[in-house]
Amino acid sequence: MFYRILLLPIILNFGFSELFFSEYAEGSSNNKYLEIFNAGDSAVDLSQYAFPNATNGADVEGVYDYWNTFDSGSSVAPGDVFVVCHGSADETIQTECDQHHTYLSNGDDGFCLVEGNESSFTILDCIGTWSATDPGFGWEVAGIVDGTKDHTLVRKSSVLSGNDGNWSLSAGTNENDSEWLVYDQNTWDYIG
Repeated sequence: MFYRILLLPIILNFGFSELFFSEYAEGSSNNKYLEIFNAGDSAVDLSQYAFPNATNGADVEGVYDYWNTFDSGSSVAPGDVFVVCHGSADETIQTECDQHHTYLSNGDDGFCLVEGNESSFTILDCIGTWSATDPGFGWEVAGIVDGTKDHTLVRKSSVLSGNDGNWSLSAGTNENDSEWLVYDQNTWDYIG
């Protein structure tokens, strides 16, 4: 007797999140923002997400200093972005801004996008780290010293998910292995 076994491919969704940082700007004065992209096929309610940060090196190694939540009722549509900006940013940024947040990075503040609450969460994506070691002026990105300082970072279109907290891997060492394109300060051509 002959038995035929049919093997079907199973796709597992480990380590994939539909939300990730798609742009970051550390511009002159208060011209700062974080942009979050929804790569999924449905709207995402942001009430179960946050963007905590560590400032100038975390107070405790690997732990955020500040827990930052999204405004009540916030969501991001599929294929769209949600922009968090400084309330005194340029009008070009304000036009695309969905939420104001006063304390955005000066280049040396690590922000992560997380799912969960203050005591139990999963890191989806990070720009910088929560290391207790102060990075100085900023982190290197694509081989550019202090790339997170006085620059705009735009995620390459080939990137489909966040870095799960592995900033070094996504920052890369050169323009080819980095997930980011690094633009001059106050480049806002891609926001929104």
